Amino acid sequence: MLLQIALRKKASALTALVTAAAIALLPIPAAHAQAKGPPVLRDTETEQLLREYTRPILRVAGLEKQNIQMVIINDGSFNAFVADGRRIFVNWGAILQSETPNQIIGVLAHETGHLAGGHLSKLREQLAAAQTQMIIAMLLGAGAIAAGSTQRSSTGNNGLANAGAAAIAAPQEVIRRTLLSYQRQQEENADRAGVKFLTATQQSPKGMYETFKRFTSESLFAARGADPYLQSHPMPAERVASLQEFASSSPYWDKKDDPALQLRHDMVRAKISAFMERPETVYRRYPQTNDSLPARYARAISTYLHGDLRSALAQVDALIQVQPNNPYFYEVRGQALLEGGKPAEAIPALRKAAQLSNNAPLIEMLLGQALVGSDNKAYTDDAVRILRAAVAREPEAALGYMQLAMAYGRKGDYAEADLASAQAAFLRGDNKTARELATRAKTRFAVGTPGWVKADDIVAAKPPRN
Repeated sequence: MLLQIALRKKASALTALVTAAAIALLPIPAAHAQAKGPPVLRDTETEQLLREYTRPILRVAGLEKQNIQMVIINDGSFNAFVADGRRIFVNWGAILQSETPNQIIGVLAHETGHLAGGHLSKLREQLAAAQTQMIIAMLLGAGAIAAGSTQRSSTGNNGLANAGAAAIAAPQEVIRRTLLSYQRQQEENADRAGVKFLTATQQSPKGMYETFKRFTSESLFAARGADPYLQSHPMPAERVASLQEFASSSPYWDKKDDPALQLRHDMVRAKISAFMERPETVYRRYPQTNDSLPARYARAISTYLHGDLRSALAQVDALIQVQPNNPYFYEVRGQALLEGGKPAEAIPALRKAAQLSNNAPLIEMLLGQALVGSDNKAYTDDAVRILRAAVAREPEAALGYMQLAMAYGRKGDYAEADLASAQAAFLRGDNKTARELATRAKTRFAVGTPGWVKADDIVAAKPPRN
């Protein structure tokens, strides 16, 4: 299941200041600068694979106990980044364009290098210092401009005012170059740290090198003639040459990915293509002549998404024949039936998917949705139990709370229904509705009970500042 949600962003005043400074220095897409954060995609299969990719790297980096999360961004371009010290963000385009596990693992190792090096906090310190320097420069320059304006009014000479303007511009340019140089050094350090982590986990750094080399070739024309001191990253050719020099010395340089891992990687890429790309693109990538499991997976998903439920179910059933213990085949079957208006028929497949996935919470939310949507009151208690367990493990997924509210409503437990609805609205960023529902929920709960306290927290919560 690929479910698009809004990632909440609760920025402190310092983080807001840093973000503002970063926007002034680097071109950041407007969609990524919104207060609610970028839209993200949720999928159990993809997230599980990314966690397996990062777990050994985080362990050797000393970050295993930091609960670093993987977040998939709804963007088809190739990009990955860290932003808050707790999460590694990866565009779905980066996963799709990585032909081998080693290529995306190399990118994740590089981002782990940023986390392990504390680059975010150090950059915040640099930006805070730069902000102070800019303010001083502006005050001094403004003073000179004011003095120049007074002198000009009496003498007609604007030399001092021009000097004041230069006093503002020159320090800002120096500060900007200093910050960019600092960022370039961070990138180089992250490259080296990434290679170190890959070597420590007996993985090849060749994938990292191949990825960076590919993007070097694509960016050489754009970078030609550019001032290297105005680049936020090292000049591409220099960076890749440096990376190749120390990466190729790894004893694991020529080590290949395990075939079973390559198959799982290809399955995830096929799934992403089917959900995120146009059907004609999917069928160009995975034509009927391609009988591989990933190609069949992509075509089955694309078929159900574009309206042919009967054919899609037949294709998924054929996949289940090949891998009867693959939870994600049952998940796709259940989701196809659920979205095809057949929630009761979706229940067996989703129960099987939940069982085989060790009760993955996102799959449990789908199962809860099917139980609620079946209109069978005999399923109500089961839906409440499953959905409560799911939101306990995934407390930021609005879908789970929405379905839980419906299940409670069906039971006639309107206090819990209002509370769950308020939690769903709060996670969607609809703070007005969340407060209204939570206020009503408080009147239904006894004062001081856990439900009353949760509702009161929502009423008292302040929306994140832009």
